[in-house]
Amino acid sequence: MPRGIEIRDAHFPGRAPIDAYGNGGFRFADMSHRGSLLCLPTGTYGWDMVEGDALEERFFKRVFDEAADIDVLLIGTGFDIRPISPALKARLRGAGIISDAMNTGAAVRTFNVMLSESRAVAAAFVAV
Repeated sequence: MPRGIEIRDAHFPGRAPIDAYGNGGFRFADMSHRGSLLCLPTGTYGWDMVEGDALEERFFKRVFDEAADIDVLLIGTGFDIRPISPALKARLRGAGIISDAMNTGAAVRTFNVMLSESRAVAAAFVAV
């Protein structure tokens, strides 16, 4: 029996630099994605964050699931820099992750450099 179209969560099973960002999305690995991204050791995932959303711990579950393989988490907070809450920063630190919030453009550039150096870096990018 035909199942029809199956919609799955966006996921790229690899680590790739971000080639471009803007207009509400990103380009990487010869693909494009509209919306925010989580770039983790297990791959690149669509992320349910939009400009202005609170950076709450619940949005970082996947990061905590992969914490053993992450040394640094870059958080691109959109057009403007928004601080990470002390509670989230402490939870990340407790998991052995150094976190740094910056605007999305700076986070993309820093992520690409760290990725090229084969560092244990992950990123959470709010689309701009």
